[in-house]
Amino acid sequence: MNRPFRSQPMIVKPEWIDYNGHLNMAYYSVLFDQGVDDVWDRFGLGPAYRDERKMTTYTAEFHIRYIRELHVNDKVTCSFQIVDYDAKRVHSYQELYHEDGWLAATGESLFLSIDQSGAPKVAPFPEDIMAKIREFAGEQSDLPRPDNAGRQIAILRK
Repeated sequence: MNRPFRSQPMIVKPEWIDYNGHLNMAYYSVLFDQGVDDVWDRFGLGPAYRDERKMTTYTAEFHIRYIRELHVNDKVTCSFQIVDYDAKRVHSYQELYHEDGWLAATGESLFLSIDQSGAPKVAPFPEDIMAKIREFAGEQSDLPRPDNAGRQIAILRK
């Protein structure tokens, strides 16, 4: 069975720690975003894509579940799995893992392909990029849909 993509290791920086002594909630987003950068490089969606083709991606939605606290100097990696995609969108699911193997947080995103040649607008990915997205998704095709994907915020009443 294939496994979700894993990012390069990342370190929790001292300036990211809040007054409670753990990673501030905003920096979980930073770690998830940095984890995406490794995948975007594979797809060809980095700064050169923006500069040369006037195309980029925007995050339309992002949901985080905080599972376990991270602290200064903790080393983490970020998984990335494509849940679904089409010509203009990528729905992904990520998990942030401590180097000791435990799950710290989950993230779920909806990315949009954006044409910036004029006023920014949603537009199809170029075919060469789409081919890389299809290939990546194909490599993960035998992975089950993550149990935590598609969750919503709600107060459950008994």
